[in-house]
Amino acid sequence: MRKHRRRSDRSGRALLFSPGRPVVAGRDEQRRFWAAIAAGMASEDAALQAGMSQPVGSRLFRRTGGMPPAIFRPSAKPLSGRYLSFAEREEIALLRVQGCSMREVARRLGRAASTISRELRRNAATRSGGLEYRATTAQWHAERSARRSKQAKLALNATLRAYVEERLAGVVVAPNGAPVPGPAVRWKGRRHGPRKHRRWANAWSPEQIARRLPVDFPDDETMRISHEAIYQALFVQSRGALRRELTACLRTGRVLRTPRARARRRGKTFISPEIMISQRPAEAADRAVPGHWEGDLILGLGSSAIGTLVERMTRFTLLLHLPRMRNHGYEARVKNGPALAGHGAEAVCNAITRTIITLPEQLRRSLTWDQGAEMAQHARLKIDAGIQVYFCDPHSPWQRGTNENINGLLRQYFPKGTDLSTYSADNIAAVATALNARPRKTLTWQTPAEALDQLLIAAMSSDVRN
Repeated sequence: MRKHRRRSDRSGRALLFSPGRPVVAGRDEQRRFWAAIAAGMASEDAALQAGMSQPVGSRLFRRTGGMPPAIFRPSAKPLSGRYLSFAEREEIALLRVQGCSMREVARRLGRAASTISRELRRNAATRSGGLEYRATTAQWHAERSARRSKQAKLALNATLRAYVEERLAGVVVAPNGAPVPGPAVRWKGRRHGPRKHRRWANAWSPEQIARRLPVDFPDDETMRISHEAIYQALFVQSRGALRRELTACLRTGRVLRTPRARARRRGKTFISPEIMISQRPAEAADRAVPGHWEGDLILGLGSSAIGTLVERMTRFTLLLHLPRMRNHGYEARVKNGPALAGHGAEAVCNAITRTIITLPEQLRRSLTWDQGAEMAQHARLKIDAGIQVYFCDPHSPWQRGTNENINGLLRQYFPKGTDLSTYSADNIAAVATALNARPRKTLTWQTPAEALDQLLIAAMSSDVRN
């Protein structure tokens, strides 16, 4: 009995069990997506820029552990012109629907007729035994055939994998040799939260493991691996080498790699370049004009705090009373709600406004603060108190040197590790008065209170003459 041959047998492909619908993001979309990720964009924003839906972008990012595939990395070579692009496959599909022959299609695309013939045979859809050419299906078959999958070294070398797992996630052992399990922490598939128990393990870093291998196995070249290969085995689960829950043993506990550009962009969203310290008037830097202040918080036990304001020219100090809110210690803080410890953005803004509004307008020119979240309402502070706020660069306390010096003096009254919420507003005002009554060498042994009085008297005299 003669077996009936189907047209799809001409494709030359082995029987292919359908893995489902073709991918919803093509090569070009994925290239744009990973380029946006490398620029520091979030997964959802990068997906929209690449022309795909936000859930697809999130799945792409998580599936690869935050690491772009090799063909989409910035260092990857562009696709060779010898391979058909998706745009050319779309053109082939349109021309074939119009009834053009293979030679005519080849002539219009500037390709060899044999290239078009192979494309129509190998990458056509073979459903129902036919050979129907669709551009999306053809692109999917071409990308699937182009894969050159290679098993990870850790998946092939069981001894090396056991060594890495033992150094990374091995049980902590006491000096007498007894295992110490540590706290019981259940793996949740994501990074540990703040102030949560973490899994105890040997917790060697991948670089420590990679550098130690030549020491422990000097003559065995098979026991070699780079730290980057260990990271990829942890983050990219399709490699099938190391379980993802072992990421809990990394120092950061990350389950996804964070792109460098995204980490560099991380910062306070309420800060813009126009209000950085580099834009502060020059008169504030040389202390020639009064009214430029520096501010900060000093913290104590139980997240208690006191605010400090120091005038740069006279060193006059104002202290802010920041009492805890009524439900502190009894109710859990509501997400995006007020800070119950008393030094949230709203409480600090109100305290500064209440304190500094008592000064004349010429003594309210600018306020320099670090990038703490307590100054998130600086725009409202500018309206309520009439003072422009500027922010220091990250990790640059020397840009508020006067304030840091005063904070050191205040520790004589409010030592570290003590509960600052026990002090009343009158107690804090008394300390400020004591500091402002100390003679200062930088003021030719005048006190800050005397220096400020002279400025106020001179200002009042000038107003009377005018």
